[in-house]
Amino acid sequence: MSKIRGILTLIQFTLTVSITIICMYIFRNNHHKVRKIWTALQVKLLGIKLEIVGEPDTNADMIILNHQSLLDIVVMEHIHSRNLAWVGKKEITDLFFFGHIMKAPRMITVNREDKTGVVTLLKEGKDRLDGGRPIAMFPEGTRSDGTYMRKFRAGARILADKYKLKVQPVVMFNTRQVLDSKTLHATPGVVKVVFLETMQAGKGTDWFDVAEEKMRTVFEEEKPAS
Repeated sequence: MSKIRGILTLIQFTLTVSITIICMYIFRNNHHKVRKIWTALQVKLLGIKLEIVGEPDTNADMIILNHQSLLDIVVMEHIHSRNLAWVGKKEITDLFFFGHIMKAPRMITVNREDKTGVVTLLKEGKDRLDGGRPIAMFPEGTRSDGTYMRKFRAGARILADKYKLKVQPVVMFNTRQVLDSKTLHATPGVVKVVFLETMQAGKGTDWFDVAEEKMRTVFEEEKPAS
C-alpha cells in the first residue's frame, strides 16, 4: 500500500510542482505565498501530523537542519513564517523545467565540485540576507537514511561567520518514513520538529561545533531504530 501511495505522490508532485512553478513566475512578488499554499496542500495530502517542540526564531538569519528527505523542505516551509532562501546543489537547477523550483523563488545553488562554490555562496547569501530572507541550509550536505546524522560540512559555518549571523539549529524526525523518494514509499505519520536555541555565529567562536553536538544529541535520543 505504501508503494502505491508513493507512486500516486510522485504523480501528484509532478502536477502540483509544475503548477507551482508557473504560478511563482506569474505572481513574482508573491512567490512565498504560492509556496506556502503548495506546502500546506502537501501536508494535508500526505497525511502529515506535526509535533513541534520549541518555536521558530523569526529574528534568526539562518536555520540549519538535518536532511533525510525532500519532505524536510516541505515541512519547514509550511511551519516557518519567513521567506526562506534554501541552499541547494547546482544539479537541481540543471533539471529540465523542474529546476525552476529553485530559480523562480531565487533560491541559492552552489556547484560543490567548483572551487568558486564558496564565493558563490557568500555572494548569493549576502544578496538574500540584504533582501530580508533568512538562509536555510543542510550542513550534512546530502541526505542520510534517517537513522544517523552525517558529519557537518563547513559551508554553513563559513557563511554564518562571515556575516555574524544568528543561527537556529533544527532537528527533524520521521520525514523519510513518511516519504522516501528513493524507494517511492509514502505512509501517513507524525513528523517531529525540534527548534533549538538560536546561536550567535562569529569567527573565533565554537558555535558550529556546539550546534552540531546539540543537534546530534537530540537526534540520538529520539532517532528511529536502524
